[in-house]
Parts: sequence; structure tokens; C-alpha cells
Amino acid sequence: MATAEATTSAKPKKKRGFWRKLADMIMLLSVIALAGAGYAYIKFFRIVPQDVCGDVEESRRDQVCTDMAEEWFKYGSLESEWDRGIPYPLFHALPRVFADLLPGPGGYRALGIPWEQGRELPVGFSKKVMGFERITQNCGVCHAATYRTEPDAIPVVVPTGPSHTTNVMAFLDFLEAAARDPRWSADILIPEMARNFDLRFDDKLIYRFAILPIAKKRILEQAEEFAWMHAEGRPAWGPGRDGPFNLTKFNLVGLEDDGTVDNADFPSIWNMSVREGQSLNWAGETQDPLAVFIDSALGLGAPPERVTALMERMRTFLRAKKAPKYPFPVDREKAAIGRVVFNANCADCHAEGGTYFGKVVPIEEIGTDRERFDTWQQEHADATNAKAEEIGVFRKDMVKDIGYASQPLDGIWLRGPYLHNGAVPSLRDLLKPEDERPEVFWRGCDLYDPVNVGFVSTGQSAACPRVFRLDTTERGNGKGGHVYGTTLSDEDKDTLVEYLKTL
Repeated sequence: MATAEATTSAKPKKKRGFWRKLADMIMLLSVIALAGAGYAYIKFFRIVPQDVCGDVEESRRDQVCTDMAEEWFKYGSLESEWDRGIPYPLFHALPRVFADLLPGPGGYRALGIPWEQGRELPVGFSKKVMGFERITQNCGVCHAATYRTEPDAIPVVVPTGPSHTTNVMAFLDFLEAAARDPRWSADILIPEMARNFDLRFDDKLIYRFAILPIAKKRILEQAEEFAWMHAEGRPAWGPGRDGPFNLTKFNLVGLEDDGTVDNADFPSIWNMSVREGQSLNWAGETQDPLAVFIDSALGLGAPPERVTALMERMRTFLRAKKAPKYPFPVDREKAAIGRVVFNANCADCHAEGGTYFGKVVPIEEIGTDRERFDTWQQEHADATNAKAEEIGVFRKDMVKDIGYASQPLDGIWLRGPYLHNGAVPSLRDLLKPEDERPEVFWRGCDLYDPVNVGFVSTGQSAACPRVFRLDTTERGNGKGGHVYGTTLSDEDKDTLVEYLKTL
């Protein structure tokens, strides 16, 4: 009887043990799953609010980060890290491993990208933690001018000015060349990254089997998307330029290559308070600056659902940002006489109240190289407007206009080279008859030339080691047109140039 009782009581005990083991197993698997999810979240998806002055020592922040809106313009995220982000250790290692693929020494500086002393990244590059630290570009990459007053002077960086030294095409070409190089391998890149970053064992595995292959694949896909840049008959952009509307047509909208050339200089975007209702595009494609900002940010990978809010924030900053003052002495008496010359010869297009101020001058009247103008047609505008609506971005529609836009001349001293395509090196050259303007000159130097009012453009030198030969006989690089002021006397030209320094 006792044995039977013992046997009877043993059976349920065994049954409870089975369910307990099953529950323990489920609990263990749940813990492992949660741990795995937590690990994946921390490594790949965790978002940390950005501190645009995070690389500045606490003791120097009050001196360096005096305007947080400007710091955001220079280093703030456009939230494009998911799509375009490059891991910071990889971004740091690339110019070291592939230095021979750059156009010269100096790392990313060899590409003419402005870099403020003591800062971790070049101007126009953002670092944000989205899982890991990722580097992307922002609007500052095309809109931050630099100048030196002497060969050995520290370059002055002017946010919202035209990035006349930055060679965007060369940057894209460098990334492609690196991705195609046999040295793009975990065995070479990971040790280089580990020299400056604390990479744990799991980090190295992630880079070896995930990040490096994915980064290479995306860079090569990007290279394929930008292959049209190097099509036969298209001159290189060179520093300070891009192909803004072919970028829109071919990359954003996905239209087929039509063989057009639209090389154009980066514009200044300061003083937006006087630009509302005017076109920031050289050929008047839209009268809404916000629409220009939105399309540019989309090109940099900003998410459509956030791009309008981000660009509204930027527009607020740009409305208050003023043009920089000319850094050399000005003959005020001569400038006063030059103002009279300006009012008689230039004000109709470039002064408030003028007939063409902020408007589009017919192409037959302005007479400058029309390649940029002919690049864009109404069907391209329609396709772009439809694409914007498709992705949920609503802004004023783009159009096809009749010529090139006349602009205010605030800060004109820093906006060289001149004309929409940057085909004339200085203001004094712009006042010469078309056939007397330089046929070939070198652009990309930030050493200022106060005599001619522009940048030194005579060729490569110790003071200007990274320059680009611009041939004005190539497609889209024409130096002709805009003959206003070319028949003035030498004395009137001198006084006019002196006045232009004050704007």
C-alpha cells in the first residue's frame, strides 16, 4: 500500500518537472531574444540627439560655439544617416588607406573642403549616432566659402557663402576609386580603423561581414547613378560647381541622360530676407527659396517626411545671416563716386526697385552661355513636380523660365568666379569686353586678389597648390555675355569696383 502511494505521488511530480523545464526554456529563449534585440538596437538603431559642438573642448565652447544656429548649418544632421551614413571610423580611415587616390596630400583637404581649426570634421559634414557614429553631408558642403588675405594666413570660413574650393565631383570619384580598389578589404581597413578607434571583437566582426561589404555596395551603386557626370562631351565640374538640374533630372526623378551640360557655380545663400519671392536657381526655375532648399536637401538624402521642417529651420537662419564685409581697406571717396556709376549702369538689374531686380533677364538680352538654360525644359519641371508630390513633399511648383535670374550683389566680392558658370575669374575681368576676358584660368584657390577683386587664378603655386584648369571654350564654360559696363572708361570701372567692395 505504501509503495502504491509512493508510485501514485511520483507521477505528478515528474509532470510538474517537465512543465517547469519547458517554462525555463521559454524564459531563457525570451531573455536571449531580448538581449539580442537590445544588442541590435544599441549597435544599429539607437538614436542619440546630436550635439553639433560635441567635438569642442568645454573650455573653448564659449569662444567657438557662439551661434548655435550657424553651428547647426555647418555640422548639423539632415537626418539622412539611414540612407547615406558612412561609419565614422571608415570615413576617418579612407584618406589614410587610399591617400594615393586623392588629388594631393592633406586628406579630405585635398578636395578643397573647408576645415575649421580644431574641429573634428570638415564644414558641411555631420556626425550623428544612429546605432553607430555615422557621417553624412549637409548644405554647408556646397555653401561655405573660405578666403585668405595672405599666403600664410589661416583661412577664414564664411558659412552660407559659395564653396568655391570644394570639388564635389572629385569627392565622389575618390569614394568610387576606393571602393573599386583591392585594398578595400577588412584585413586592411579594420587595422587602420583600430589605430584611432576602440573596436571590440564584435565590432570587427560587424565591420568585416556587414558594414564594409554594404558600404562598398552602396558606393558603387552611387557611382552608377552618377556615371552621367563623366559622359563624353561633359567637362568636369571642378571646384565650386556641380550640375544642379541634371542632378535633379537624372538622380532625383530618374530621367534618361539627354546629353545636356549644366555646370553651374554654387550660389551664396546669405541674406535670405531680401530673396523671398526671387529665384535662387540661376535660370529662374522657381521663385520659392524654400523649394530650392527642399530639393537640395532631398538630393543629400534628407527624409521626405522631415525635409520641409528641416529646411524651414534653415531658412530662419538664412534670413538673418548677413553678407560678410570686405576684409581689405576701401577708398570711401572713390566708392562714393562708384555708387553713381553703379546706379547709372547696374541698378536696373541689381538694386531694389530696378526693372529686373530679382527677376529673370531674357537669354537673348543677357547673352551668357546658354547650356545651363537649355538643360531644363517644362517637361522636366512637370516630372520633378510630380515626383515631389509622389514622395509626399509639397512645395511651389518649378517652371521653365526665359533666361537667367538677376540677383542682389550683397557680398559680391566673395562670390567669384563670376557668371552663373564661374567662367570669369574677377570683377575687373567681368568689366572687360568678352574677347579680352581670360580664355583659360585656374579656379579653386582661396587666396584673395584685392587688386582684381576675386581669387588668385594664375595657376598652381605654393600658395595655391590645389587648383583646377578651367577652359572657357568647353561646353557650358563660355565666358561671353553680360557686357554691361564693358564700355565704361577705366576711371569709371575703378570707382565701380571700389563701390562693389562695399556691398
